[in-house]
Amino acid sequence: MDNAKIKTDIAAFCFNPFQENTYVISAANKECWIIDPGCYTLQDQKTLVGYIEKNGLKPVKLLNTHCHLDHIYGNKFVSDEYQLELGIHEKELPMLQRADVAARMYGAKIPEKCEPGYFINEGEQLVLDGAVFDILFTPGHSPGSICFSNKGEKYAIVGDVLFQGSIGRTDLPGGDYATLITSIRTQLLVLDAATEIFNGHGPSTTVGAEIKSNPFLNLWYVYL
Repeated sequence: MDNAKIKTDIAAFCFNPFQENTYVISAANKECWIIDPGCYTLQDQKTLVGYIEKNGLKPVKLLNTHCHLDHIYGNKFVSDEYQLELGIHEKELPMLQRADVAARMYGAKIPEKCEPGYFINEGEQLVLDGAVFDILFTPGHSPGSICFSNKGEKYAIVGDVLFQGSIGRTDLPGGDYATLITSIRTQLLVLDAATEIFNGHGPSTTVGAEIKSNPFLNLWYVYL
């Protein structure tokens, strides 16, 4: 089947005090993935479940782009609600297991523990009703950040790697500026310029827009 002809739907929800973007990707067969569930309150949980029930969706995967506190608040809830195992990159495991430390640092609620059921490796492909997603390894913001790239429909779920006019923080544990820039340059900016970038905070953008105007990228990109 031609992946370019397969259509998926993307729904975004802004959850928790960190204003994190949670994504639900659904297919024509009504199966869906839940990526980075940031559900912090009961209302957040109701909003997510309400969307899934209203659209008659069946969650089949629970995935994290990375395991910073704001992206994992809903892991346990989603795992229990839909009987799903959590999928992360193995290098994010220490981050996941130290979530309580991060929560105390921010004075935020400690998330319920949810251990991963399996690890996702760079170079793998995940398939949702025929739609193929390449797993891109994009460390720098965190040691095991990954992106889910759908080349057929020209979009990617990138977590906190790249934002509209900005890039992910590198001053948190496990962050590294040079590594992040290399990840963006070698994994994201090589995608089609029309590729829409769905990130972990704020509005989406495109690869072309960031090449053209992102102040963290355009200076060094010109001289490559």
